[in-house]
Amino acid sequence: MAMAETPRIASDLIDFLNASPTAFHAVDEAKKLLKEEGFQQLSERDDWSLSAGGKYFFTRNHSTIVAFVIGESYVAGNGFHIIGAHTDSPCLKLKPISKVTKGGYLEVGVQTYGGGLWHTWFDRDLTVAGRMLIKKEKDGHVSYVHRLVRIEEPILRIPTLAIHLDRTVTEGFKVNTQNQLVPVLATAIKSELLKVPPESDAIEGRPNTDGNEADEKKNSNKQKHHPLLLMLLASEACCEPDEICDFELQACDTQPSIIGGAAKEFMFSGRLDNLCMSFCSLRALFDSTAEGSLANETGVRMVALFDHEEVGSDSAQGAGSPIILDALARITNSFCSSGSKVLEKAVQRSFLVSADMAHALHPNYMDKHEENHQPRLHGGLVIKHNANQRYASNSVTSFIFREIAKQHKLPVQEFVVRNDMACGSTIGPILASGVGIRTVDVGAPQLSMHSIREMCSVDDVKHSYEHFKAFFHEFAQLDAKISVDV
Repeated sequence: MAMAETPRIASDLIDFLNASPTAFHAVDEAKKLLKEEGFQQLSERDDWSLSAGGKYFFTRNHSTIVAFVIGESYVAGNGFHIIGAHTDSPCLKLKPISKVTKGGYLEVGVQTYGGGLWHTWFDRDLTVAGRMLIKKEKDGHVSYVHRLVRIEEPILRIPTLAIHLDRTVTEGFKVNTQNQLVPVLATAIKSELLKVPPESDAIEGRPNTDGNEADEKKNSNKQKHHPLLLMLLASEACCEPDEICDFELQACDTQPSIIGGAAKEFMFSGRLDNLCMSFCSLRALFDSTAEGSLANETGVRMVALFDHEEVGSDSAQGAGSPIILDALARITNSFCSSGSKVLEKAVQRSFLVSADMAHALHPNYMDKHEENHQPRLHGGLVIKHNANQRYASNSVTSFIFREIAKQHKLPVQEFVVRNDMACGSTIGPILASGVGIRTVDVGAPQLSMHSIREMCSVDDVKHSYEHFKAFFHEFAQLDAKISVDV
């Protein structure tokens, strides 16, 4: 039986996912793609010199990235056509003092980040990845460099308790995230046989405070983290353990993302929420700016990928920060020297697509969806609605997005949560209220959201990319047909 050929956008997404175990890695991969497409990197610390037809991007904290293309017919006060997504996903982040020793085991203390399905992290082959701050000394000059790190081999595991020791587990697997969600790194005896520097007297993750201040300072990381872990990290980063000043690391799955299913119709991966939308929006931006396509563009096409959506967006690099308003102001001011309220006019002419994965109908839990709003895999992007403004869509913004789909013969679906269930939220309401920009909330349907291993359909990856690309091409013309009184 012949299988359908996997669309290029889906196979490219698999590569992106496999290269992006953390938000830091996702932004780094996005930077590489942007530079390959001829985008120029800017710094928020410097003045910007922008020109019509130019392609630019900047990052914040190495975990948020904003890319934009200025139309060749752009003038100050014209609108911004934005797709916003996020780079972070629920995970287990290493604690500032991660050293835990119990029962002859070396364990790694972690914090829960976001609302993960933590039971799915048990019995998985885990590793660590993230960013490190490394001290470099040359000719008496000291500098500190940011470096990404990822240990490829599985070095951690959170084992479940045997059913023989807990006969009630089949009645519901309840996890104490403080005591039971602690990855095992090694046994103490094996650590000693490997001739790793001896462990301190730390108990339950608390550092040893014996010794003089100089020694404590010198060995501060060894007091906080298992020397075995530091040795592995240093080897990966090509530095010495004592050169590691600090880090932000997380546990992550080692199983690669793949195309699966009997008909090769599914994508099995971690972090589909929300790297799927992040990647599709970036590719749509690239492919909507082909040669000649910007000649009649009067606005600015933008993709903004934020960190910290999973924990509320309230950070310097989250959607709740001034980052988008700052970017809009700096772009507008680069083309306008007058003191008039040009930015305010630009915001009112702008439009945001808040792109975050949506809940597909689950065949084994069909009662969890409202009967008239049951998004299906292969059914295209889902427009999300909520009367209590947990999503920012309204009739006008939904019509615009739906009409773009109609013009390009793309499928589109609708979703509202049941009245007897709580509704999640996105960056949409945060940016709509903080910036004052018209917003529609959409997302590709998926199953197993917030699991360590999620799934979506290959078709919906293609639909998302095509819909986002059509948005960049068509929005300005369609918006011009809508009465300003609406």
